[in-house]
Amino acid sequence: MGTFIKTQVTDHICYIQLDRGKSNAMHLEMIDELTATLIAQREDAAIEAIVLQGKEAFFTSGLDLITLFQYDEGQMRTFWEKFINLIYELASFPKPSIAAITGHSPAGGCVLALCCDHRIMADGEYIIGLNEVPVGIIVPSSIFELYSFWIGSANAARFLLEGKLLPPAEALKVGLIDEVVSFDRIQTAAGRKAKQYMQYDKKAWQASKLNIRKNLLSQVMETKGDAIEQVLKQWWAPSTRAILQTIIDNLTKK
Repeated sequence: MGTFIKTQVTDHICYIQLDRGKSNAMHLEMIDELTATLIAQREDAAIEAIVLQGKEAFFTSGLDLITLFQYDEGQMRTFWEKFINLIYELASFPKPSIAAITGHSPAGGCVLALCCDHRIMADGEYIIGLNEVPVGIIVPSSIFELYSFWIGSANAARFLLEGKLLPPAEALKVGLIDEVVSFDRIQTAAGRKAKQYMQYDKKAWQASKLNIRKNLLSQVMETKGDAIEQVLKQWWAPSTRAILQTIIDNLTKK
């Protein structure tokens, strides 16, 4: 069993549980572990689909700003390299991938959900969306493409520039998520959807998925270098450091 990722296999579906603290915030080690888990499931012929899930109240709050704030330049560069690699790994995962969004899913949490084929969100006072801009983080163009892939460019542009966070009903309306169910039914609903995909011819399904995502995937890799430079430059800017410091102060006071 991993430190931050737990897996359980039922009916050829691997349930990948994010498990780090209360909010599943992602740091370098967790990204490494999740990437390794995805590669293992991709290569295991016995696994026919995956369900990525959080725990009650949080899918993942995204990047662990408290830990990342302490990283030096080398660690930060490595982090972004690996985070974009993780996005590519999940978005290009050939088998069906279902996101069981068990609660809040802002920023990096929303990004992980966007990489999956189908998103089921728990009903409740939860939010999902990309709120990086108000935090002073530049959103790479490939992540904008990922957002647009599901909700269209116009909505993606509007939401991104104001850092909009949507409750489940609104997210469902715009196509950011596909289903809203009560928390206690989310795993069953995710398993059901995975099985629906699993009954189709595997070669036809997988090839079609990768064809549909061809432009999106090439965008992620082609813009990776530029995206990292842009994100890092902004990350170390005094204005961003000041915003992050305020956010961290608020988080650690609670």
